[in-house]
Amino acid sequence: MAHQSAPESDWRSQILEARKPVEAAVSRYSTLAPVYELWARVTESRPRRRVLELAEVRDGEAILEVATGTGAQLVSLADRNQSGHTIGIELSDGMLAQTRKRLQTAELTSVELVRGDALRLPFDDDSFNLLVNGYMLDLLMREDIPRALAEFKRVMRPSGRLVLSNMTKGERHRHRVWDWLYARGLNLTANCRGVLAAPVLAELGFAEIRREYMTQMLFPTEIVTARKPAPTDAAPTRSPISETSQRASPHG
Repeated sequence: MAHQSAPESDWRSQILEARKPVEAAVSRYSTLAPVYELWARVTESRPRRRVLELAEVRDGEAILEVATGTGAQLVSLADRNQSGHTIGIELSDGMLAQTRKRLQTAELTSVELVRGDALRLPFDDDSFNLLVNGYMLDLLMREDIPRALAEFKRVMRPSGRLVLSNMTKGERHRHRVWDWLYARGLNLTANCRGVLAAPVLAELGFAEIRREYMTQMLFPTEIVTARKPAPTDAAPTRSPISETSQRASPHG
C-alpha cells in the first residue's frame, strides 16, 4: 500500500451535489432490491470483505448496521456476534424484504431489523460498540452527510468503532467514469456519486480516522474507519487522517 496525502478540508467543493432527494433513491433501491446483489458481486465484494476485516467484531458486542441493503453484510456481522446484540436499520421496503429473507435463510432469528432513517436513528445515545454503514452517504445531499455522521456518533459508545464504505472520487482517470456520467445526467447508480467521508469525520471530532481506497471493475470505493473519543481522551489539536491506497483489482 502506498501512503497518500489527506483530502483537503473543503470537501463540499470536491464532490458533486446529489441530483435527486434521497426519497427518490430509496424508491429506486426498492425496485432494484431483487437484483441488487448481481451489481454488488461485481463492484462491492472486495470492499465488503475489507469492511469485515476492519470491523474486528468481538462476540458479545452491541452492533448496528445502518442501511442494510440486501442484508449480506448484516448476516456476516451477526454471524460473528452470536452472543451479542446486532441490529440493522434500512429505509427501503424492498431492501428490508431482501434482508428478512437473508436472515431467515441464515437462521439468525435474534437479529433485530428496524425500518428507519439514518438522519433520525431511533436509538439512545451511547448504544453501540460498532457501527457499520455501506454505500449510503453517496446517496445523500451534501449537507445531509454531516447530519448522518453526527447521528452515527451520537448512538456510538465512547471509544466505539465506525466502519464506512462509500463510492468515492476516482483517483485515476478511468475510475472517474461514474462521476463523469453522473455530472452529465446519466444516473446509472441509483443517485450515488463519489463522496469523501474522512474530512467530515474530522470536522465532527472523530478520532483515529483512517481511509483506504480501492477499486473493483473501475468502481472506486473508500473504506473509512474512525473511533468516537472517550471522555478520558486528550483533546487533539487537529484530527489527522491516515490514508492508504490498495492495489486495484485486475479490472480496476
